Amino acid sequence: MKILVVGPGAREHAIVHALAAETANGGEEHELHAAPGNPGIAAEATLHPVDANDGAAVAALAQQLAADLVVVGPEAPLVAGVADAVRAVGIPVFGPSAEAAALEGSKAFAKEVMAAAGVPTAMAHVCTDVDEVAAALDAFGAPYVVKDDGLAAGKGVVVTSDRQAALEHAQACFATPRVGTEPVVVVEEYLDGPEVSLFCVSDGATVVPLVPAQDFKRAFDADEGPNTGGMGAYSPLPWAPAGLVDEVVTRVARPTIEEMARRGTPFAGVLYVGLALTSRGTRVVEFNARFGDPETQSVLARLATPLSTVLLAAATGELDRLEPLHWRDEAAVTVVVASHGYPGTVRSGDEITGIEDAAALPGVHVLHAGTTLSDDGALVSAGGRVLSVVALGADLAEARRLAYAGVGRIRLAGSHHRTDIAEKAAAGQVTVTA
Repeated sequence: MKILVVGPGAREHAIVHALAAETANGGEEHELHAAPGNPGIAAEATLHPVDANDGAAVAALAQQLAADLVVVGPEAPLVAGVADAVRAVGIPVFGPSAEAAALEGSKAFAKEVMAAAGVPTAMAHVCTDVDEVAAALDAFGAPYVVKDDGLAAGKGVVVTSDRQAALEHAQACFATPRVGTEPVVVVEEYLDGPEVSLFCVSDGATVVPLVPAQDFKRAFDADEGPNTGGMGAYSPLPWAPAGLVDEVVTRVARPTIEEMARRGTPFAGVLYVGLALTSRGTRVVEFNARFGDPETQSVLARLATPLSTVLLAAATGELDRLEPLHWRDEAAVTVVVASHGYPGTVRSGDEITGIEDAAALPGVHVLHAGTTLSDDGALVSAGGRVLSVVALGADLAEARRLAYAGVGRIRLAGSHHRTDIAEKAAAGQVTVTA
């Protein structure tokens, strides 16, 4: 197949890497393209300098390539309607319409859909000014959970016991310029218990779950520091309750997909279900309209079924014909290497070396996120999260050892990473309160 993957980050590199592995392992031969991609993706696909958020340009490129499938990776192009533009020219596309992607584009809309579908989630107040936020904070009490209603690259949420910090975050959200909409802030009750990410692929009717993963949002070890786009992830979750996936499909994913269809905005793509396993049961923290980053890096590393067959079935309404998914027994751990200053003001232009040395380790591969080439051809940092080091091992302990050995071979001045990804899970220290 000719496949065009849209987006510039490690999630898109993970998708390209999985598709390229199908050909390398003697499966179906693919011709891979990416727009705009990054230097790591360039080793496995042909890059095209097209703006990922420009639906007309992406659709034109897909036509020019005679693509059999377009995969839209990030949330911003989906909310901007890139998938709609591709569908309009008759090319199968994996990714929801702009109307359906509002499940991620607006947290208030997502809460409305959850309520209509009977999905268990945190209680919430939708606020349009600071006074309403203050009242909601007092109603729920600490810890306070304050979310920007719109897209914020995973950094629009503050969880704090400091009421003033919660108010200041809300004020910053209200002060952020919007195009065509008034700023909205969602204040939620705090959900206790470990969090789980579950990707549910849908063609608008059928739902096929992948395996659960857990990511790490805080910047520093022991869940200290500000929220980020994600500093690492792992799969499987040995501590997850039996039947969790079936429960989420039955109580969350399928009712949501049915509700979206009932509204005339069918959701075809991947519904990212962010969960908290609380003392009062499973609750939805958030929906996203695309694969999560960095969970995708770990989940796709374990997928044995050809990814292309899953994506194409979802894009063409044929998920009900898909054979049951097969998964590798190995565990996968992903560690993100971030640039100096992330998630605040980041420094770019630092040279990166040692990637080949890291990838030479058994079971290890390195995915690019914020990288570019300098004028003299050197690989340099160009964003907050720079690389994802992914390792497969016999168990989580082995996967951790290999992933961190890979990180240790990479050189990037001023970079930082968490040292505790999957540590508690590997040691059997994660518990779920019934």
